Amino acid sequence: MGVSVNSDLRTAKVSAHLKVLYGVVGLLVFVGLPLLFYALGDFPRRSLLKEVISLATLLAFSLMLGQLFLARSNMDVIALYSLKRVKRLHTVIAYSAVTVLLLHPLLIVLPRSFEAGVGPLDALATLLTTFDNLGVVLGLVAWILLFILVPTSFLRVRIIQALRTKYPKWRSFHGGLSVALIAAAIVHAIELGRHTTPPLATFYVVVAAAGVGLLFRMYFTSERK
Repeated sequence: MGVSVNSDLRTAKVSAHLKVLYGVVGLLVFVGLPLLFYALGDFPRRSLLKEVISLATLLAFSLMLGQLFLARSNMDVIALYSLKRVKRLHTVIAYSAVTVLLLHPLLIVLPRSFEAGVGPLDALATLLTTFDNLGVVLGLVAWILLFILVPTSFLRVRIIQALRTKYPKWRSFHGGLSVALIAAAIVHAIELGRHTTPPLATFYVVVAAAGVGLLFRMYFTSERK
């Protein structure tokens, strides 16, 4: 009896340490590294408002990439924290990051309100009608995909019922939409992001590839079953 209790205590202690370790690693990778790349980036600094907006966007996108690891595709995390907790964290991060990213077109023209020359609305109109620039076009594509992703996630139960389909099919749709969104957003950031230095671009690509790899593994494993 005593041996069993001691074993359970040791297991609980190891589990608690692993939870802390995973949390710290997650913060270092998805918050610490982007901040480090930003701090070491060789680019001219602009006004405080512009830099704050850039940092908020950079971190929001990094956290969105982190969402790939807070899903059923990463069973190690789910087994450690429980599906309920992982879902809750996934939702909180998603809505916080999504808010910043959906406002991104408005945020990048906001500083025009405090500068001479082209106003924010004119700048936004020019931005939304520029189709000869790959970075701009893919940015618009990513924004539209994100705009679709949010309501379909929020209304997933009703959508599944209305289409008379099953959750795995909706999950595949959600995952496919996410992958397309991330691919478009990464190219957009590399093409136009003044803060997207080679190290940061590499970080985006490596993290996205790892996350997408987990998704594909889950889909292929499910199909075989």
